[in-house]
Amino acid sequence: MASVNKRKRGRKPKSDPPSTVDILTSTDPSTSTHIDDVVFSVSNVELIEPPPSSTSHRPRRGRPRKIPNLPENSNPENVKPLKVSSPTRRLIDKPNGVASPIVNAAVAKVMPAMDAVVKVFCVHTEPNYSLPWQRKRQYSSSSSGFVINGRRVLTNAHSVEHYTQVKLKKRGSDTKYVATVLAIGTECDIALLTVDDDEFWEGISPVEFGDLPALQDAVTVVGYPIGGDTISVTSGVVSRIEILSYVHGSTELLGLQIDAAINSGNSGGPAFNDKGNCVGIAFQSLKHEDVENIGYVIPTPVIMHFIKDYEKNVAYTGFPILGVEWQKMENPDLRLSMGMKPDQKGVRIRRIDPTSPESMMLMPSDVILSFDGVDIANDGTVPFRHGERIGFSYLVSQKYSGDSAAVKVLRRNSEILNFNIKLATQMRLIPAHNKGRPPSYYIIAGFVFTTASVPYLRSEYGKDYEYEAPVKLLDKLLHEFRQSPDEQIVVVSQVLVADINIGYEDIVNTQVLAFNGEAVKNLKSLASMVEKCNNEFLKFDLEYQQVVVLQTKTAKSATSDILTTHCIPSAMSEDLRT
Repeated sequence: MASVNKRKRGRKPKSDPPSTVDILTSTDPSTSTHIDDVVFSVSNVELIEPPPSSTSHRPRRGRPRKIPNLPENSNPENVKPLKVSSPTRRLIDKPNGVASPIVNAAVAKVMPAMDAVVKVFCVHTEPNYSLPWQRKRQYSSSSSGFVINGRRVLTNAHSVEHYTQVKLKKRGSDTKYVATVLAIGTECDIALLTVDDDEFWEGISPVEFGDLPALQDAVTVVGYPIGGDTISVTSGVVSRIEILSYVHGSTELLGLQIDAAINSGNSGGPAFNDKGNCVGIAFQSLKHEDVENIGYVIPTPVIMHFIKDYEKNVAYTGFPILGVEWQKMENPDLRLSMGMKPDQKGVRIRRIDPTSPESMMLMPSDVILSFDGVDIANDGTVPFRHGERIGFSYLVSQKYSGDSAAVKVLRRNSEILNFNIKLATQMRLIPAHNKGRPPSYYIIAGFVFTTASVPYLRSEYGKDYEYEAPVKLLDKLLHEFRQSPDEQIVVVSQVLVADINIGYEDIVNTQVLAFNGEAVKNLKSLASMVEKCNNEFLKFDLEYQQVVVLQTKTAKSATSDILTTHCIPSAMSEDLRT
């Protein structure tokens, strides 16, 4: 105990704050109440009092005195524990006065999950969509992943996109193991890997998945972000749960918003709850001058959908969607005009994808009242959890491709109809991804024909392609449906300069509508029509009423010289030959 000082007259002297050693070794109960505030942020820290010294001493300024060794004749039973709230760790003073940490069972449950987090090294070789017969210069990236049951590893799809080699390194190891990519889910931004080497799996316990967290639940994101080579841990809470826009997949699925820092390299790393269970995968963050620490996590329902889809089909088949565009019914006059009763709620169908199974049953202006027995509100939401609502597309995303769903609709004549609709994935007219396949192309007389896709537009116009690309292509990207399953938007990408195509050099990224009067359905049909053409001229009808006319014999004979001049190996991609 501290010795008693006599009170002096005059101004009360300032008391020195106790040092860390003074707090940990103090026997004065008054100091024990400050341990949590000064030293620890965890609860239930258990401190063991040091044995009483033969002489009491007065606290002094400067470096604290060394704690004397335990006398040989002292009785260890006199050592009384001083308890402060925490299940995470306790400090025991050894006889030589050195504090030694002992991790108890609570930490032992979390540490194996930390050891299951691996670093992912990937070498990417992206296609060159502007010069589709080439590939870009390879580059390397690093991200995070974690081990799950079945000798498998989860990471993000964008972490291994266009991969040529993937390697994994365990925590605390200096060895990189070559990995095999089992499946890549572009829509949900998840990839599944494995390693053949048995040595990789030694000493690793797979993570366990937890339930979908609630708002304000604590989460800990573990991974290998930029700024260092060792594992990094950031903490936060769940601040929002809703349908999010997945940037990589260009889709909308359930997502978690957290306030923990997610930086480059964190992608693919797990997010743990306070029980040590994985509740999501870090995959993107919001970068804006007006926001700070807004990160997004793929939740367990989406993860489990991906895993079960792969296990069921031995491949990733995707998330089904309801192939309709709908309108909110919040306006009372609109509801009245549709023949809806005051107690009826739902959303109005604006358009239907002609290639979807829904087109055989549903009609424009039908009002969807419920999906799988769950009533849909006028704003398109359904009950989610206590005090929460979510877009009804969440119900659709819980299904698998090929599953059936019960849909109740209201027709204009106030007739209520019930349909059992088979759900399927949807292909856009201008796809958001090429699913890892190289781009297709066809060249005749220096005209380079290819198909429009989001990667192609991004290659031509950069990340702001939604503002820079031609208006008609953007209109088809945002609003047009395919009229047949194999329909494509074929464009003239560029014109390689040659004598035969003088005057056509300025044609760039313009859609081809017809060839010799016949509509162009896709790139393969165009290539087939040109190769088989016996007419005197090759006539291409383009968007904006442009016309290109070439002599057939001259165009075909000039193609070989143009390919040689520009070092192009072939006049068409491999997929068009089959």
